[in-house]
Amino acid sequence: MIIPLAHRAGQTQEYYFSVKLAEVRQLIAAGHDVINMGIGNPDMMPSAETIDTLAQVAQRPDAHGYQPYKGTPAFRQAVAGFYKHTYGVSLDPDTEILPLIGSKEGITHISLTFLNEGDGVLVPELGYPAYRAVSKLVGANVREYPLGENNGWQPDWAALSELVQQAPAKIMWLNYPHMPTGAPATKALFEQAVRFAHDHKVLLCHDNPYSLVLNKQAPISLLSIDGAKEVAMELNSMSKSHNMAGWRVGWLSAAKPYIDAVLTIKSNVDSGMFRPLLDAATVALNNPDSWHAERNAVYAGRLSAVYAFLDTLGCTYATNQEGMFIWAKLPDSVPSAEELVNRLLIEKHVFIAPGFIFGPKGQRYIRVSLCVDESRIREAVARLSPTETPA
Repeated sequence: MIIPLAHRAGQTQEYYFSVKLAEVRQLIAAGHDVINMGIGNPDMMPSAETIDTLAQVAQRPDAHGYQPYKGTPAFRQAVAGFYKHTYGVSLDPDTEILPLIGSKEGITHISLTFLNEGDGVLVPELGYPAYRAVSKLVGANVREYPLGENNGWQPDWAALSELVQQAPAKIMWLNYPHMPTGAPATKALFEQAVRFAHDHKVLLCHDNPYSLVLNKQAPISLLSIDGAKEVAMELNSMSKSHNMAGWRVGWLSAAKPYIDAVLTIKSNVDSGMFRPLLDAATVALNNPDSWHAERNAVYAGRLSAVYAFLDTLGCTYATNQEGMFIWAKLPDSVPSAEELVNRLLIEKHVFIAPGFIFGPKGQRYIRVSLCVDESRIREAVARLSPTETPA
């Protein structure tokens, strides 16, 4: 006998990468050398001081008990210092910062805290799949808003206004530098977003994990905009910016009432984070600017190899993208992104991501990760036979 599933279990699907990476593992187990250029899994190490702190603190007998739900004061102070140094934003470490077990979990905490069944949620038509998936899990009404392909993948504010006039929305998800398109954040964009949130009484939820990765300008936080704290909260993570994917360390920054509200949910869902992780993350947040520059120099060195890969496929792409991915449009001669991705995986043992997993508008796009050694990217280029090059 199988007990029937809850309705929410039928409203979403297993994460695309969970399924596809199982195929990759099967190919590897069969003896094939698969070059994985599909996921944003940083392949470089955290700073040496970060790792040393983790090891040292883990040796202490007092480091293995439950920690407070709000983390350690030292970690919150480090986040506040990081925000002041990086974005010029002042945060109260006691009331405006909530540590999270990664920012992905924060999407769930925020949704559980603010959304009732049937509430409207504005989600970009291209974006991180968790925005849609979690909104559906809590029974909210997902309403996709358009991004202007010819306007640097910025939100279409006129269309957004029409959407909320047709039916109110409670939350709007925003993510710049944008994933998957790599569109940079701008002060003008954030000012428009804050005005929109005030005008339409929408809670603006900004996901900001890529602002230090191949950024072409000074990093920007949504919370740097006047009036933002009244209507907005910002998620951030150390996975991409500090090479700490898998450590599951992130945080939510917002005004005290928002932090207190999310804490009521979070404290019933998970427990405090591992002390050695918090202490190591505290050290990582104080990495010098030179450390970030060295990481970005490695990613920049891989760009030409990725461009060569995309050129061989006949794709087109913008060169001002930020973050650790390159978003590229397929030539008309390629039937579909799914067909190309599957063919490259099976025939060439090269894995890239199809754009449709980020939204229907991505049907004619692919996303390539920079989290692969340059020599491996060059090898992927070499594997493409002339038959892969569109006529």
